[in-house]
Amino acid sequence: MTDARLSDIIAVKTIILTLAAAKDLDALPQDAREQVEVGRHRYAMTGQGDVKPLSGRGGWRLRIGGYRVIFEEDASTILAIYIGRRVTTTYKRT
Repeated sequence: MTDARLSDIIAVKTIILTLAAAKDLDALPQDAREQVEVGRHRYAMTGQGDVKPLSGRGGWRLRIGGYRVIFEEDASTILAIYIGRRVTTTYKRT
């Protein structure tokens, strides 16, 4: 049996959608929904993605093409709050 190296361990975060985020995701066109799901899962599994902290409030923004996922996270969980196109009101939703 070989010893596991730190580089061999993958920490996958659990993705939880608020009811509003689930409705947002369901309302997207099929191709956009798939694109957003791939981007969310990639970030949860690898930590890779176009992520920036939100200014003026807590949380983060994950950019996936023309779409944004507004979320909060801790060591093991990503809580998606909003999913949708980038518009002037995207960051004002609570």
